[in-house]
Amino acid sequence: MENTNKKIQSITPYKPGKPVEELAREMGLSDVIKLASNENPLGFSSKVAELLFTGKAELNRYPDGSGHELKKILAKKLDIEPDQLTLGNGSNDVLDLITRVIMEPGFEAIIPEHSFVVYKLSVTCANGEIVVAPATSGFGADLEAVREKISSKTRLIFIANPNNPTGTWVGLKEIERLLSAVPKSVWVVIDEAYFEYLDHPQYGSALCLMERFENLIVTRTFSKIYGLASLRLGYSVTSSRFADLLNRARQPFNVGGLTLAAGVVALSDDEFVTESRQKNEKGLSQLEKGLDELGLSWIPSGGNFLAVDCDRDGQELFRELLKEGVIIRAIGEYGMPNYIRVSVGLPEENSRFLNSLAKVLGA
Repeated sequence: MENTNKKIQSITPYKPGKPVEELAREMGLSDVIKLASNENPLGFSSKVAELLFTGKAELNRYPDGSGHELKKILAKKLDIEPDQLTLGNGSNDVLDLITRVIMEPGFEAIIPEHSFVVYKLSVTCANGEIVVAPATSGFGADLEAVREKISSKTRLIFIANPNNPTGTWVGLKEIERLLSAVPKSVWVVIDEAYFEYLDHPQYGSALCLMERFENLIVTRTFSKIYGLASLRLGYSVTSSRFADLLNRARQPFNVGGLTLAAGVVALSDDEFVTESRQKNEKGLSQLEKGLDELGLSWIPSGGNFLAVDCDRDGQELFRELLKEGVIIRAIGEYGMPNYIRVSVGLPEENSRFLNSLAKVLGA
């Protein structure tokens, strides 16, 4: 269409994981498992379930547009001030909002190779230019390469830590060195969607650097370890000054009342988070062992998923696994055509994936 934004016309729409119901309908299958969207296989906290299924909801009322109660509890948990928080309809909403507030035509955003595709979508929609920094040989973010790409046109840098879809991560000291080298005029977003899954002495949240670097932005989500993907809740932590700008551009009532209440309750259940992390570690080990037995290589992951080199076209393998009732993710759009990404599921789901993979590979 001639009378529309040319950059929008060039975008390839984001493709979510194939829904279970859709595959069951298309293939006539009654037993389908989905290991495609990095969801928590344990579901969500029983405390959240109690709220959703037995609590009273005033659905005829608009929600608290400021998210006051959730911000108060979240700020206490993170040891920050409530006015540093911006809430969103999932962290994607927050990432898009951040990009719109920062980017202008003629300016650039640096994105490491193999990074989450939403960064490119948001920058393009904000009429910015994308600069890709090449990855390390292990598919990780090369922060030295990122630094080398900085120019007078650079406005924004995205670093997913851990990264989706590779599972790679960078240590806190590396993040600190990057921030020290970046001009104060350049904003640095550290996307910590999978932060709660990774326990390693060299890894840590960039939140502890917030007081030193006003150009630092940290985003997180309730969709992963908290299991609230369907309710859509994410947030950013920034300086109070920048949060004020974000809230000027944020859509009114962008987070629903039930979602806000669920977020408050989810934060109170540390046992569920601990159990989810422990089960994820066991699930990763189960998948790694099974893939080793199949002679396949995989990228060590700090998230709740694995990127697997199948030495054949990942999209073809995706279609073959669909016939087995197993939904995974082909990641050719990330420059990894021979890889698939599989989410950690329940033990029986992991076993079924491994057995189905062996079958379609003829192993």
